[in-house]
Amino acid sequence: MKKKLKKAFIIGASSGIGKALARELVRNNYHVGVTGRRESHLLELQKEHPEHIHIAVFDATKPNAIEQLEALEETLEGIDLFVISAGIGHFNLDYNYALENETNQLNVIAFTRLVNWGMRYFEKQGQGHLVNISSVASRRGGRQAPAYNASKAYQSIYLEGMAQKVAYDKLPIYTTDVRPGFVKTAMAKADKMFWISSKEKAARQIFRSIQKKKRIVYISRRWVIIAWILERIPWLIYKRM
Repeated sequence: MKKKLKKAFIIGASSGIGKALARELVRNNYHVGVTGRRESHLLELQKEHPEHIHIAVFDATKPNAIEQLEALEETLEGIDLFVISAGIGHFNLDYNYALENETNQLNVIAFTRLVNWGMRYFEKQGQGHLVNISSVASRRGGRQAPAYNASKAYQSIYLEGMAQKVAYDKLPIYTTDVRPGFVKTAMAKADKMFWISSKEKAARQIFRSIQKKKRIVYISRRWVIIAWILERIPWLIYKRM
């Protein structure tokens, strides 16, 4: 009997971790619906695997995003895995509200709408797995990119709430909060970076965590050490960092 292909959505797959994860899923027998704002990047990805990649070009912050998402779901005829990899962050030392608002519109408002849609879809279907790409930055506030750190903390806490809800209701729905450290993408803007992972390595580790249905995963795994330290640095020291 021919093995049934699994189906996945990746929101934000025109570059970075999302694009690498799309390739990793195709290698592991998935049909993948990918979204993003840059059509040329999505078409390039589709050209690599025309029978396995389906694209939808839209901005997740726009009012018609869910309508576009549902159209892609009809094309794919179902979803087993829903990955949110769309995110933005800005250095903002000058209290520029426009930059903070742009971050929050995608990382908080659009994120919440997408998770809400995905969880309702999986509850109706009776199973599923929702994955979000958060960040180690979610563990503490940050002076350089305050809205980014805060929005990633929101994502982790919101996803924990979703995990608690489905566990309480005893539903076979899983969530995975992916917390990368430094990954070699356009988003990586820090002055001093260490323990940098390639996009491909990050994608492989994320896929393994999906297979194992892990609730929280750090990319790479040793970043759990940094997270542990960050959470325990006394304020008298942290305020000088």
